[in-house]
Amino acid sequence: MSLVVEQTLPYTTTELQLEDPKRWSRLFPLIRPSVKTVEASNGQTLVVIDTALTGSKNVLFTAIGTVGRFSSKILSESHLAAFTTEQTGQSIISAEEIQTILKDNGFPTQNGVVVVRSGSKQNLRTSHNVVELFLEGELKFNHVLSLLPAIKPEIKVSLEKTQALLEHFANSGVITTSKFHKEKTGSWPSVIHGLDIAEFNSAKLAVDKDLGNLLGSRESEKDELVYSVHYSNINGLSQLESNILAHEISEYLANKKLASHTTHSTILDNNSEARGWALSLCAVPSKYLIPQIKQTPSLTSKIETVVAAEPRGGSSKVQFSDPQVRNIITAGCMRVIQEEPTITEYDTIVGDGDCGYTLRDGAKQVLSFINNADLSKLPSTLSNLVDELETNMGGTSGALYCIFLSSLAQNLWDAPDFPTALQMSLDHLLKYTRARLGDRTCLDCLIPFVETLKRTNDSAIALAEAQKGVEGTKKLEAKLGRSSYLDESATRGVPDPGAYGLCMLLEGMVGAQKNLS
Repeated sequence: MSLVVEQTLPYTTTELQLEDPKRWSRLFPLIRPSVKTVEASNGQTLVVIDTALTGSKNVLFTAIGTVGRFSSKILSESHLAAFTTEQTGQSIISAEEIQTILKDNGFPTQNGVVVVRSGSKQNLRTSHNVVELFLEGELKFNHVLSLLPAIKPEIKVSLEKTQALLEHFANSGVITTSKFHKEKTGSWPSVIHGLDIAEFNSAKLAVDKDLGNLLGSRESEKDELVYSVHYSNINGLSQLESNILAHEISEYLANKKLASHTTHSTILDNNSEARGWALSLCAVPSKYLIPQIKQTPSLTSKIETVVAAEPRGGSSKVQFSDPQVRNIITAGCMRVIQEEPTITEYDTIVGDGDCGYTLRDGAKQVLSFINNADLSKLPSTLSNLVDELETNMGGTSGALYCIFLSSLAQNLWDAPDFPTALQMSLDHLLKYTRARLGDRTCLDCLIPFVETLKRTNDSAIALAEAQKGVEGTKKLEAKLGRSSYLDESATRGVPDPGAYGLCMLLEGMVGAQKNLS
């Protein structure tokens, strides 16, 4: 008997009907019951209106997007009284007709109507109690849609004041886009920043470069300004990676002592497969906008984890032998590299196919790093190692490893023993991810291993529990990550690739420890 497993492929643009101008006017009423669709006079355009806003005393905000580049902000922002999309080359619905549609459906248009339109040029025009802002590109379009609900209440009720804000944005807003380049700079990944290509050492340095270019001489204009920064992830950065960007943006502005307000969206670029991010910045007078209170993202990078950690003298409570630690780490990494084809095969079935490469490249980086490292000083060495891994292990799995190892590096200084340090690091990691035991992630391996080791102080027993956890993922429905988009039947019988990869690392390490005993 043979079993044929067909790879799950993403939907094509045609299958998603992204070029259909009426797609969202059909689907959105099913998502939000308060909305309905109205046909425009050209018979081709359907306008989605939100009847929940018919009693609004504010200026009415509306949006006109471009078919095929539909903004995620249109669906997520509940302050829009109406929206539609337009097909290039077809008749264009006017701002005045949007105003008429709203009036005919009971909206208080006497308050004024703002129409934000995505197009190929940028300008602002006014007529008959309507302000229409044309914006070039989806990034600025998303920025304005995110900015409008955040402005002060006294601005929202005044069309004149709202117009002044939009004029300021049109004249002062600046943008930059950074995408990962397929070619490396030496041995490092590279990023295209605007017109130049730079080595990617860390998210912090990349964001600092982008914001420094955008701010220019504006840093001297600190008084009475709130720096509105909108960042978009391009072509599917993970939630964790997006929150790393948010953290670095926040840290940069805080270190400059600049009042800020940060917002976020997603951009799908059909003309490029490159992943990256884009930033839009506008220094807004404080009479329009209240700065945000700095918040810690729900998911963050290791930088936030150890931001207060300074180099420490002396030795940690847990002592390490360089030869022993080196043998254990080497065995674990070699096992991961050996198992890469199997991990990749599993991830091709239930994920996006890159988990094996991510773990393999991370393992190779670890082996290269420890060649010149003093592993008897494991806490400080681990901290330095994570700095290396940050630039070489992509995706959510890489970031989770960095968070855990960064925390472990700190906990090894003070924990009474290694199992306790692992448990403290696991507890820290769980603060920054929603994944838990049973969610079909690498935590189905990590949690039973760490908790059993803490309870029994026996690595062989802990490994057996971790192996049971990985085996159990074959029967679990994915609740997080790329696999969560698949039907349970598609993942049945296949272990979670991240959990399996971690288990291979642990098998190699525990096996080496046993041989040394």
